[in-house]
Amino acid sequence: MINFEEELKKYQPSLEVGDVQDAIYNQDLTDVSDIVVRMMKDGLEGERGGKPGMTIPKL
Repeated sequence: MINFEEELKKYQPSLEVGDVQDAIYNQDLTDVSDIVVRMMKDGLEGERGGKPGMTIPKL
């Protein structure tokens, strides 16, 4: 029978989990509010003779 107490003592987390966590937290992600702000900025620039129309940044 499996002794869960012993198995938990032997447990060592995978190094990959820590690497993935760092990659996720250190990534600059675009969210909906960033897209709306960008669309508004692009729309105003189009009205002022800047870039025409509204563009959505690549995700």
